[in-house]
Amino acid sequence: MSDFQSLKPINAAAGAYDVIIIGAGFAGLHMLHRVRAMGLTARVFEAADDVGGVWHWNRYPGARCDVESLQYSYSFSSELEQEWVWTEKYAAQPEILRYIKHVAERFDLRRDITFNTRVATATFDEGTARWQLVTDTHNSVSGRFCVMASGSLSATRLPDIPGLENFSGEIYHTGAWPHEGVDFGGKRVGVIGTGSSGIQAIPALAKQAEKLVVFQRTANFSIPGWNEALKPEVQQQWKSEYHEHRSRARQVGTLYEFSDKAALQVTDEQRTHEYQRRWDKGGVNFVHAFNDLMVDKNANDTIADFVRGKIRRTVEDPTVADMLCPIDHPLGTKRICVDTGYYETYNRPNVKLVDLKQTPITAVSATGVHCGASEYPLDALVCATGYDALTGALLNIDIRGRNGLSLVDKWAAGPRTYLGLMTAGFPNMFIITGAGSPSVLVNMVVGIEQHVEWIGDCISYLAQRELTSIEAGEEAEQHWVEHVNAAANKTLFPLANSWFLGANIPGKPRVFMPYVAKIGVYRKECTDIAEDDYRGFILTPVPALD
Repeated sequence: MSDFQSLKPINAAAGAYDVIIIGAGFAGLHMLHRVRAMGLTARVFEAADDVGGVWHWNRYPGARCDVESLQYSYSFSSELEQEWVWTEKYAAQPEILRYIKHVAERFDLRRDITFNTRVATATFDEGTARWQLVTDTHNSVSGRFCVMASGSLSATRLPDIPGLENFSGEIYHTGAWPHEGVDFGGKRVGVIGTGSSGIQAIPALAKQAEKLVVFQRTANFSIPGWNEALKPEVQQQWKSEYHEHRSRARQVGTLYEFSDKAALQVTDEQRTHEYQRRWDKGGVNFVHAFNDLMVDKNANDTIADFVRGKIRRTVEDPTVADMLCPIDHPLGTKRICVDTGYYETYNRPNVKLVDLKQTPITAVSATGVHCGASEYPLDALVCATGYDALTGALLNIDIRGRNGLSLVDKWAAGPRTYLGLMTAGFPNMFIITGAGSPSVLVNMVVGIEQHVEWIGDCISYLAQRELTSIEAGEEAEQHWVEHVNAAANKTLFPLANSWFLGANIPGKPRVFMPYVAKIGVYRKECTDIAEDDYRGFILTPVPALD
């Protein structure tokens, strides 16, 4: 591109690149494709042995996307949109991984990716205004720009339970599942965790295991997906209107049936009818039945009561049903789950639910899990215990900015960013779907594409004006952190101890991390700031020659 005539690409053979990208999932692949089109050299580092990111690692039984497949896909190539054929309404992990691999092959992306390699350190060299990176294989590379595409949900965590290391059986984490799969036939299996991964895995595991014991700390709301084969005529119709669909998605994130009515402004009969209609349709669309559900606790109580009623009518044992009914958070303030027969699974004779709030896990022995006076003998333990979300993957790397400032120290009281894209003191380091952006609250692919476009345009802007670096200003960052928190406090989100605010990680600062505004609002804010010559950012010109 002509924009980069003043920014001649570096000699990549010497280990120096224009852009270093960490991660080869949806974000890393799209970023690589974008910078290549800009005429720049790039190198991607990926810890796995192939592309896919979260969909490479999460191969547990039942793993499936909760965004409809026709939306959970790239929009940067109209040819790609038309040629790929999805088979299900909600694609399962193997199909999504096939799609990502297809993208890597179609655009010849693998040749710029180094697999089986983690970045250990990333240090900004103020003298050269370049990022110096060292990998766990002791290779050193440098880049003008460093893009963190390491994922919002990629740093897995095992539960903090005494004696876990003593267990003599097999231990698995849903986010690091063996590629060859696991045969649980004839085995006594325990599952710790009933978040999204657990709710997907438990029905599938119950069909395999001789005995399944589910250890639940917090009951979660789940909505049936009613997944089905994707009819060719439905897919073709969607593809014929892709341009219109994508335009809308850029404003709202995921295309749902958004309501313009408040739950408390209709009759009880009308409200129940709407909840039932959406329940029968399935999926996250259910939580958009009325426009006040995430801002008015009384309104939220109506939809929460509806779901609790569904649970009690589905689960045959009333005691188990009560244990499965969430009572400690409003519906939707934790990630809403989409399931395939989750509540029905507890009617199976081989499934037992243990409420850890009544009888906490006291220890794990070689043979099983102990809860109070009870012991549950197990052959295998599945930990569906989630991630150190949004910040974990970044803080696992020793990242140091100006004056040797450590990102761990900078974020000791919680993540601080400007637009979720950059953090003060770390020039030319971009974060894709980071804390302070809509990230996990929208269709991740839509959020990723918006960030990739913004970063690409930003690098182009720097090249056109012969600027060396860009970094977030401290005052702008402070205002943004306050704005993100103020936005969250206008909703019910802070009422839940969720991973949105790091509550699943012992000792992690309690800060609500995603930006709750619709992505269209966020997109406009990002665009306005860029068009105002990157208001709030510090731009450094190329040093003048003597």
